[in-house]
Amino acid sequence: MTASATTTHAKAPLGRDLLARIGDTLRDWALRRETRLQLERLSDRELTDIGLCRADIDGVVNGNF
Repeated sequence: MTASATTTHAKAPLGRDLLARIGDTLRDWALRRETRLQLERLSDRELTDIGLCRADIDGVVNGNF
């Protein structure tokens, strides 16, 4: 095996890993966006019923609640 073949082979998993991380990031972003939209659609009364207020939405979406 030549050095270039070894180098090329070593780069392939890194590229797949990078694509997987990008995919994971996009899925996480989409989930957070959908969660925010759903919570923002609730009335103040509905938020209170589940133990939240409007100020809590960012914390819930970002996992800091």
